[in-house]
Amino acid sequence: MLNALIVDDEPLAHQVILHHLKAHSDIQVSGQCYNATDALCFLANHSIDLIFLDINMPALSGIELLKVLANRPQVIIISAYQEYALQGFELDVTDYLLKPVDAKRLSVALDKVRVRAQLNEPPAPVAPQDLSGHIVLKVEREKHKVAIKEISYLEAYGNYVKVWQGDTMTLANTTLKQLLTELPEAFFVQVHKSFVVNKQHITAFTTQSLQLATGQAIKIGKSYKASCQDLL
Repeated sequence: MLNALIVDDEPLAHQVILHHLKAHSDIQVSGQCYNATDALCFLANHSIDLIFLDINMPALSGIELLKVLANRPQVIIISAYQEYALQGFELDVTDYLLKPVDAKRLSVALDKVRVRAQLNEPPAPVAPQDLSGHIVLKVEREKHKVAIKEISYLEAYGNYVKVWQGDTMTLANTTLKQLLTELPEAFFVQVHKSFVVNKQHITAFTTQSLQLATGQAIKIGKSYKASCQDLL
């Protein structure tokens, strides 16, 4: 999800942009400003990924706004005047659109925004390849360090994951999909839409379920049976 700010002194321009953005669910308009001065105040107090920016505005122009912004988010200039395009691109705006805004042209500009956003994302953590390390779990407002080898299995629980270490459970604020990227693939396998198990803790299994060293029985989901054939 990208948080956007619309900066334009014309209310109609806001309406047009909002209308076109209905087709782009990953763009959320978090603020609307009708002059550059208000935009400066808004940006000082909010985290914004994208600005839809007009050029000709009273007091402070869009170009002047860009020049004074220290940490500038991505910008799509939307102007009735083509002559400011060079200045805009010199200030590294993502795209420059002419009014009236065309839906297809805006879609092209938003694709450019998405590409830049992906390039600026930090690399995903590399999962360890053995059981000797630790993972850090977010538990409420704290962070807990858990030894990977001690994890018996993971259980999806709404918007959380129950991380089981034998009979001890830690309720982590994450998802199974995310945790799987942080655990060694050679030792952890998903056997059900709600369960991921540590292969080293499996003591027995059938085509329907498997048993862990703690005595816990885990059901094998139909769509996961093929991946469970060579568990032991």
